[in-house]
Order: sequence, then structure tokens, then C-alpha cells
Amino acid sequence: MTDKTPPPQPTESSRELLRWIWHGYLKKHSGLMGIAVLFMLIEGSMLGALAKMMEPMFDRVFVAGDSQMLIWVGAFVIGIFVVRATSSVVQKLILTQVALKTSAALRMDLLDRIMLQDGAFHQSHPPGYLIQRVQGDVGAVGKVWRAIITGAGRDFLGLMVLFGVAVSVDPVWALLALIGIPLLVLPAAMAQRYVRKQARKSRDLGAGLSTRLDEVFHGIVQVKLNALEAYQARQYRGLTKRFIKTQTRTAFGSAAIPAMIDIISGIGFMAVILYGGSEIISGDKTIGQFMTFFTAMGFAFDPMRRLGAISGLWQTAAASIERVKELMDTPLALTSPPNAKPAPAGVPEIRLENVELSYGDAPVLRGVSLTAKPGQITALVGASGAGKSTIFNVLTRLIDPMTGAVYVGDTPTTDMDLEALRGLYSVVTQEALLFDETLRENILLGRTDVSDERLKEVMDAAHVTDFVETLPDGLNTHVGPRGSALSGGQRQRVVIARALLRDTPVLLLDEATSALDAQSEKVVQNALDRLSAGRTTLVIAHRLSTIRGADQIIVMDRGEVKDTGTHQELLDRGGIYADLYRLQFQDGKTVIDAPLSDVFRDRDEASPSRGLFTRLRSRLFG
Repeated sequence: MTDKTPPPQPTESSRELLRWIWHGYLKKHSGLMGIAVLFMLIEGSMLGALAKMMEPMFDRVFVAGDSQMLIWVGAFVIGIFVVRATSSVVQKLILTQVALKTSAALRMDLLDRIMLQDGAFHQSHPPGYLIQRVQGDVGAVGKVWRAIITGAGRDFLGLMVLFGVAVSVDPVWALLALIGIPLLVLPAAMAQRYVRKQARKSRDLGAGLSTRLDEVFHGIVQVKLNALEAYQARQYRGLTKRFIKTQTRTAFGSAAIPAMIDIISGIGFMAVILYGGSEIISGDKTIGQFMTFFTAMGFAFDPMRRLGAISGLWQTAAASIERVKELMDTPLALTSPPNAKPAPAGVPEIRLENVELSYGDAPVLRGVSLTAKPGQITALVGASGAGKSTIFNVLTRLIDPMTGAVYVGDTPTTDMDLEALRGLYSVVTQEALLFDETLRENILLGRTDVSDERLKEVMDAAHVTDFVETLPDGLNTHVGPRGSALSGGQRQRVVIARALLRDTPVLLLDEATSALDAQSEKVVQNALDRLSAGRTTLVIAHRLSTIRGADQIIVMDRGEVKDTGTHQELLDRGGIYADLYRLQFQDGKTVIDAPLSDVFRDRDEASPSRGLFTRLRSRLFG
């Protein structure tokens, strides 16, 4: 959000948000909450009992001089504080448990919902934003929730008891004490709306801070290599200043409500002193009655202020609940059909028929039709943006095509159970995703049905055993965040071991060796050869050396299939693939691993051969 962005407006009423939280998360704890409310009632009523003791203490002890009554009053006061302390501990323990359980349930439900969303959702919601929603917003709700329940329970009930005591002394005095309340309604409503608006903006800025930190820490190498430390610090400092300003405004709005209650209470007390004082002077009321009333209203002062502060706290929590509810209510774009078909048995054929897909107004796939035969290797080549990775996303239903159909065997992917469909694939990409866990846990990924023999078998096949003994704790070594304790080649071998353990009939390889050095590439390529044996394999690759032995090579350009054949067939026909091969190889020896975008630019020149020669000469000789 920029400074010119208008502050977001609340979209749901407090009543709607309370109803959602109650029915979704709090209702199941209503029994415990009922017990807590009972102890709140006991705790709150003790202040009323203490105020009521002022009348006999002043009239019968201090004025009349009854020393026997003094002992009973003292004992009763001690009993009041013991009961109040005990009931306070019990209700706080119960409410803490309820608050923690509801926050944990809300956090887990939100994470489950986010993980079920499609790729387009995650493209428009950066990780920092989602982390702020799951951790920050739910955490804010959890911190505020106990205070709200306690205030609405203990303070409200206590306030009612204290007002009851005040009314029992003199109803007119009680009305005078509340004389300024009508003046509070409009300013309090305006303050609440202001707090809600600023809190919502604060949560958005908090998400922006989380996103910025996520980008900096994940891209720290590029930040250093490009000397971006000062730039990133300025960006973060600017966001922080805006965040502080918004937080300050939120605090101001929250503090304004109890401050207004102070002023209104002062007006009420003044009215009672002026009116009640004259009655005491005339003898219509006793000093004990006035002290009981004054004590009750004095005790009521703090609950009133806390309830006023809770009003601001609720608006802050409401902004977070609103954000969480928006994510929970976001419909799932990709789901399993009602009568889902099972996954086909054996090694299936993969087929795309006239598949079209656009991101917004930009077409990505234009009538793509292709077939990957069972047990064969099908390679996809093409420049960045040609649609290769999008085909993988369509196959795994990370996104559905706008028109056309995708078949696994004879079953359309949209007719299959989503989990069963994705259970057919093992995916190895250039970015080997490892978690900050042990090496063993990164291979097993929670599976408990794998024997030590089977684990060693896949580790041997993936060449993981080549390096595992060099690690300080072997298989129990923590690999660090994103596998940072391992080299690129080692991370790739761990991912291949995972894929071997999954033992799925279809294998998807997306630039699996493009970021590796020659030695690591050779080891990983050997592991991939073992992995692909007997499976339907689709490969995305820029290095033609890795796909020359493919059974079928599909050449793509701007979302279309331009050519199909074996390595030799494509070379004999000339065209895009032959141009790329001539650029990457000369007399069978690698000259330069050129990206395909260079080849496509060459083909757009008036003389393709001249463009190839010029570019190759400039790369080799400057």
C-alpha cells in the first residue's frame, strides 16, 4: 500500500464477526466458558459485597462504636478477598485454555485452507502476506480474545453488581452518576470506527513488512552481490515508519475511549457530591450510606475504564478476524469432482488435446496437443515463456485449462480425485525443496512404513549414500533452512531419493540439473536415469546434452507446439531445434549452453544463419 492508497473500510459488522467466531470456534467450548462465567460472577460480585460492607462499618462501628461488629466486618472483608482471588485464578486458567485452543484451531484451519488454494491464489498472495495472516492476525486475535471475554464477563458482571448496590442505596444518586453517559455515545462510536480502520491498515502494513523480510532473507545472496543492502534498508525503514504511524493512531483511538469515560465519570461524581452532600447535611442520608454508594461507584470506575479499553481492543481484533475470515471464505478454484474416478492402474499415457490457457489477457498455451507414451521419455524444449512449466502445472492440476482436455490414460484429470491424481506424479525441479529437518525426515516426509532396507536402497540409487557419511550426524543431520547445509547436487539427490521412494508411474523433471556443475550433473543424471526407468517421463531442459536420448522431443514457441520428433529427426529437418543445437554444439563438442531465448531472437532476424554466426562469434571472442 502506498501513502495515496485510501484506508481500507470495514466490510463486516461486529455482530457478524462475533457470530462467525462463536459458531466456528467458541461454541464447542461453551461448557468451559459457562464455568468461567460463573467464577467471573463470583469475582465481580465480591466488589459489590465489599462496597455493601461500608455501611455497617461506618454507621455501626465508626459512628456507633460497636467493637464486636468490628471483628465480624474484618473477617468478612478477608473472606471477600480470598473468594475473589480464588475465583480469579480459576476463571483465568479456564479462559487461557479456551483462548489457546481456539487460536490454535483457527490457525490450523487457516493453514489448511491456504494450502488447498490453487497456484493463481499463491501468485497473488505473497508468502509474507500469508505468514502475517496465519501468525500475526490469528496471534492478535488470541491475545485480545481472553481480554475481551474477561472484560465482557468479569467486568460487566461486576459493574452490574456494583450498580445494583448503588441503586439499593439511592436510585436518584445512581441516575445522577450516569448523567453524562448520553454524551459518550457518538464520540465512542466514532472512536471505534477510527480504531477499526487504522487497525486494518496496520495489519496490511504488517503483512508488507513480513513480505519484505521474506524477500530479503530468501534473496540475501543477490542482495549482497548487487550491493542492495542500503536500498533494502531504506525500503524497510519506510514501511516501518508508516507502520509506527498507523500503530500510534490505533493506540490513540483505543486510549480515547477510556479517557472519555473518565471525563463522563467525573461529571457524574460531581453531580452526586452536590446532590447527595446536601442530603447528608440535612440528615436524610447517613455517612455509611454515602460511603457505600461512593465505594460502589469508585469500584465501578475501573471496570468501566477496562470495558472502554476493550472496545478499542475489539476493533483491533475485528480487523484481524475480518482478514482471516476473508481468506477462509475465499472459494477453492480446484477441487475433486463429486463422483471422482480412481487413478488408472499401471504406467499411463499422458495426453493433452487442444489445451488453451491465459493468464489475464496474456495467452500462455495456444491449442497445445501432445502425447507422452507409457515407459518413454518425452522432452519439452523452448524459450522462457513458451509454456513448458505451465504444461506441468496443468498436468498436476495446479491450474485448469480454459479449453481443451488433459488425459491420464483414458481419464480426464478433471474427473479424477485431486489427491489420487497428484499421487501419480513424482516431481524433481531445479529448486530442490528441503525443510529445516533431518536428512532422514526430508527423504521420508512423514512416512512411517519404510524399512531401513528400502531407505538404503533408494539412497543408493539416488547417490545419497555417497555423501551421507561425511555429514556430522549422518542421516540425523539437520539440513538447515531450505537445505542450506547441503550443496546443490546433494539437495537434488535427496529430492530424487524422495521420488524413488514415492515410486509413482509418472515422472516430471523440470530443469533438474541446470544449476549443477559438470561433476554433480553427471551423478544426478545417473540417478535420474534410474528413476525414469519404466515410467512415463516428461522432461523440461535447456541443456540438449541431457535429452538427446529422449524417445520424443517436443519443441514449443509462444505457447504452441512447433515440432516433434527424435533428436536426429529434428536435426535433419532443421528449424528451431537444429538452430539451438548448432548454437550449443560445434563438431559434437559443447561450445556454449545458450538459453533458448537467444535462438528465437536469431530466428526473427532477416538472416538466421548470420544472426547465429554473429552471436556465437561475440560469445567466443568478445
